[in-house]
Amino acid sequence: MKTVIQRVKSAEVSVDGKTVGSIGNGILIFLGIKNDDTRAQAEWLADKIKKLRIFEDENGKMNLSASDMGYEYLIISQFTLYGDCQKGTRPSFTQAAPPDFAVPLYEYFIELMRRDGAKADTGVFGADMKIVAENDGPVTLILEKNNA
Repeated sequence: MKTVIQRVKSAEVSVDGKTVGSIGNGILIFLGIKNDDTRAQAEWLADKIKKLRIFEDENGKMNLSASDMGYEYLIISQFTLYGDCQKGTRPSFTQAAPPDFAVPLYEYFIELMRRDGAKADTGVFGADMKIVAENDGPVTLILEKNNA
């Protein structure tokens, strides 16, 4: 399971011109699910993201988490995180989980992010989504938890 996270001042996702999710200060999460990913990986990533100290304290140091700040999350499913570009010029997505496997893990991850009462908006799984974000910093990190 792989995420790309961005610290944002705001972010929104729309489908067919209609906003389906939006947040203020918080973390924009792009979530990729692989064929053999597990609930344990989702739990590890959700816990890590909530506790990751990427927000500035009163001294300007990245010392506070989204949980500390009461910030929000916008979660976007993104199978292209598992695009393999090693051969040829067209990515292969054979490692990306098919929807019947990925959707339950995606929904479980969302549930985990909401467990402590945090706002966690989402896109629409499998839809053509348009994302607008005001990056803060910018701060962008890749977090991956392999099945081990």
